Amino acid sequence: MTENKAASIQALKFGERMYFPSKVTTVDTSGERLRISLFGGIEILARAVIIATGAHYRSLPIARWGEFENAGIYYACTELEVRSCAGREVAVVGGSNSAGQAALFLSSRGCTVDLVVRGEDIGVRMSSYLVNRIVSDPMISVRASTEITALEGDTSLESVRMTNSVTGEEAVKPCRGLFCFIGADPASGWLYGDCSVDGNGFIRTDAHIPTEDLGKHWQNLGRGPLPFETSIPGVFAAGDVRHGSIKRVAAAVGEGASAVSSVHQVVGVRL
Repeated sequence: MTENKAASIQALKFGERMYFPSKVTTVDTSGERLRISLFGGIEILARAVIIATGAHYRSLPIARWGEFENAGIYYACTELEVRSCAGREVAVVGGSNSAGQAALFLSSRGCTVDLVVRGEDIGVRMSSYLVNRIVSDPMISVRASTEITALEGDTSLESVRMTNSVTGEEAVKPCRGLFCFIGADPASGWLYGDCSVDGNGFIRTDAHIPTEDLGKHWQNLGRGPLPFETSIPGVFAAGDVRHGSIKRVAAAVGEGASAVSSVHQVVGVRL
């Protein structure tokens, strides 16, 4: 909170205008300036826009899920999250590389890990080098064809119920940390098809934009998209909403700074 307040004060010192809480509904690219419409009827004209709306991490449709978020349920696996459950029983949900890396990291911190995978084979979506390390790690148990079906605990998560989708067998396991890695949905739906996105809705930028998506906007510019620029000239994307981003806070900060550098080129600001 202190950092946010300091950032706001600094921005205001430079004459910035802030609209919060506020929601962008559309970006009109038909005129000389970009026209950003906010919920409630406010319109803003701009020469450049940076989209940093992030992504919403997917959750499981289980009772009490929201109750245990940040009280045993986590969407990241760093030193910060592991402090509360180091050396305890934990579960990792997901079959991707990020889930495998989380399982190994937790094991290295003395945790007994249940890796819960909905599919029959963890090798379908996970790199073979991770699979080999996981199956040889005595601290990790792979629960294939299995789903988390219930959560238990008082003020924090204490145990989970696992159900095998093939046999129907259920087991209640102690669990002090449930790490969920089942993907994320980008906050990009408000663009309404005006911007090139991948199959999951993440915004494509610069070299990731297919040639066929660089239409009439670019014909008279005499240049291609700058770093972090989208298929709409002057519109940039940074952070989790961007296709190919690393999905880490530090990386998002770096992307934002790099996007600002590209904005300077568009608006003619001397660095």
